[in-house]
Amino acid sequence: MITSELLDQYASGAELLRRAIAGMTASQLDAVPIAGLWSTRQVVCHIADFELVYADRLKRVIAEHEPTFFGGDPDTFAAGLAYHLRDVDNELHMIDATRRQMLSILQSLSAADFQRMGIHNQAGALSLTDLLQGIAGHLPHHVAFIDAKRRAL
Repeated sequence: MITSELLDQYASGAELLRRAIAGMTASQLDAVPIAGLWSTRQVVCHIADFELVYADRLKRVIAEHEPTFFGGDPDTFAAGLAYHLRDVDNELHMIDATRRQMLSILQSLSAADFQRMGIHNQAGALSLTDLLQGIAGHLPHHVAFIDAKRRAL
């Protein structure tokens, strides 16, 4: 069942990320203070890229009958999508705009709509609620990594 808390968590994600990186310089955004992990810029770009993937999944589950969708390898995205060149402000604006658009759609749905299903090629059947929980938790998950990077700088 969908809750207002889940919608609130989804709605506040972009601001949570914006606060996490506030005041960071370009060199801090690009630093890798914890060996083997992405820079903060790479994390922000990853979030932006997968924000669009999740929005597509949500929309397809809402509009189509049990659509099939596929996973994406974050490292493949990072290697091929110029993360080192991308402007963090542009990424934040895209995340915010995507979430605002999706929120207006999600708020228009009935409780029954949140039980609509899609089929993920790896995870299997997922309801709209399952997908929303995943994306709502995606940003806080990565903000914890950004916080650790800031402490390590």
